[in-house]
Amino acid sequence: MRKAIVKCKLKNHDEFERKLSDIDLDFSQIYWQHDRIYVPRNYKPHANFPRLIMRTEMRSVDKPAKYYFILKRHIEDSGIDVAEETIIQDYEKLVNIILQLGFKPIAEVSRRRQDLKMGEGNFIFLDKVDGKSGYYAKIESDLAPGDSIIAAREDLEKTFKTLGESNFINNAYFEI
Repeated sequence: MRKAIVKCKLKNHDEFERKLSDIDLDFSQIYWQHDRIYVPRNYKPHANFPRLIMRTEMRSVDKPAKYYFILKRHIEDSGIDVAEETIIQDYEKLVNIILQLGFKPIAEVSRRRQDLKMGEGNFIFLDKVDGKSGYYAKIESDLAPGDSIIAAREDLEKTFKTLGESNFINNAYFEI
């Protein structure tokens, strides 16, 4: 799926949440995610290489964790992010396959996350990333065929600016 993604470091987490709440938009309960990121052996940042992510997600302590396999690719020339995600049953077997395909582990990222759905295909994520100061927000918008990535990114940035945020970040959490 093609996506437009804009991420920023928040000036004030509570104020950001309050502004959304004032327009009747409320985040989900906090849940935990842990990502293990794998890249090809010849990986270079900003070179359109794919990243494979093994995600563990726990939404509730009384339910089992869910495991996801995610393929992400940022196409630098266009600014489009391609993301495919599937739920997996056997985490260990898939990690062995990833390693046998020549990918290597590059980073691990844990976060406490809340999400908010804003219409069809639009999400805001509020993240507290372990080992990083402050809070981050990310808006993702699914792109339909023919949608302009430039216009979509401008709309997402405008949304952040309307909420008083403009400290945009172009890197993945493990690169910050």
